[in-house]
Amino acid sequence: MNTHILKQIDQAIINVLKTITIACFVILTLLVSANVFVRFFPVFSLHWFDEIIELVVAALIFYGAAALWITGEHFSVGDWLERRLTDKSRHIYRTVLELLKLAFVVIFFYYAYKLASSAEDVTNVFAMPKWILYSCLPISGAIMVVYSIKNVIQEVTEVLRLKDGSNIIKNACSNVKGKT
Repeated sequence: MNTHILKQIDQAIINVLKTITIACFVILTLLVSANVFVRFFPVFSLHWFDEIIELVVAALIFYGAAALWITGEHFSVGDWLERRLTDKSRHIYRTVLELLKLAFVVIFFYYAYKLASSAEDVTNVFAMPKWILYSCLPISGAIMVVYSIKNVIQEVTEVLRLKDGSNIIKNACSNVKGKT
């Protein structure tokens, strides 16, 4: 498949996730504002408020997390170590991190899918099946699994591309020891 097409698909997925996240944020802002207004001026009832807030907040958090996962803009504390490594050892380090992240999202996806697929009850006001509320978890988890696999493949490919691959681990260990 052409890399240009894959980049377009990536961008389309990111745009959809960002649009959903922004829409959820706007809806959340409007609902919370309406709830504050109704508390001071009780002109109508928002008895359905909690169900919609639960849906919107979950979608905001998990689709937003998936968008950040794809772009690599999520919070990271390991950058200080990565800057100290050579190119060869940096790719090994990134591969290990990507494998750990992949393990995390596979576990997350498994339990998110299990939760969503086993939800049989409905919400009180709208009688909406609870699996709809939970569906953002396995969907965002699946997106993160796919992009984690992509990242692992990219890092392993980069490690294999490097010259003198037999000394990569030895150099990585000596560089870390030498700079600490």
